[in-house]
Amino acid sequence: MLLIKNATAVQFEPARVTEGVDILVDGNKIVEVGSQVDRAKATRTIDAAGRLVMPGIVCSHNHFYSGLSRGVMADIKPCPDFVSTLKNLWWKVDRAIDEEILYYSGLICSLDAIKAGCTSVIDHHASPSYIKGSLNTLRKAFLKAGLRGMTCFETTDRNGGIKELEAGVRENIEFANLVSSAKVRGDEPYLVEAHIGAHAPFTVSNDGLGMLSDAVRETGRGLHIHVAEDKYDATWSRHHYGQELIQRLDSFGLINDKTLIGHGIYLADSDIELLNEKDAFLVHNPRSNMNNHVGYNEKTHVL
Repeated sequence: MLLIKNATAVQFEPARVTEGVDILVDGNKIVEVGSQVDRAKATRTIDAAGRLVMPGIVCSHNHFYSGLSRGVMADIKPCPDFVSTLKNLWWKVDRAIDEEILYYSGLICSLDAIKAGCTSVIDHHASPSYIKGSLNTLRKAFLKAGLRGMTCFETTDRNGGIKELEAGVRENIEFANLVSSAKVRGDEPYLVEAHIGAHAPFTVSNDGLGMLSDAVRETGRGLHIHVAEDKYDATWSRHHYGQELIQRLDSFGLINDKTLIGHGIYLADSDIELLNEKDAFLVHNPRSNMNNHVGYNEKTHVL
């Protein structure tokens, strides 16, 4: 057994900090915590005096593919709004990603996450020039670092229309099947799961939503998608489809208790009600929102 002794234990809910705590671990299970732990049971000891021990943090919406772009001095056109930022910067970055860039982005970001106390990451991946096999490349990085997580491919039609939609959906399905097979075989640490991914409603046609709906039913996974990160997304949906964003997704059977919605800054009240009704998840991203100047989600308290 492993003994972690003299730790400062941090508990999140209810919030509490306790000094001088011993933690006894048997394999992957914590079997005893406190000041009266039988230290004689330990076969290995770590002295955590002056160090914090806390539950692992979960990041629920993340983009490892952009990890190597941190601090880049990009010479790009002026970006007066969010859509121009996407076109002039982020959509150029993701088109440049190949297998090697993706693997090392995933590996470096996985190590950074662990170092920061984040032990689980739900990733949302995009590499339009490298679709087939991209999610398994990311998975290899997760496994190498020992990080638990989930990932999916960002299905979109912004670069290649229907063929790009089909390729993105196919990659999501094939990866979901791959991780299911790995779990059944039990021949490696079962750390990485699958979502069915999509970029945002304004870059996914109804044909694409139909494909995603089929993928969700086939795999039993949930949808992971950006929604209402900017007002443009909501306006696009009303103008082209006569529907609010969540209403449109729900009409394809894509909103359920496995759905993960990123951002949701400009959701209508009816959208919030529908998310609650379907027991879906809304992830707030304050740092990203600040970086892209899209606003603050003031409706999260409604959920």
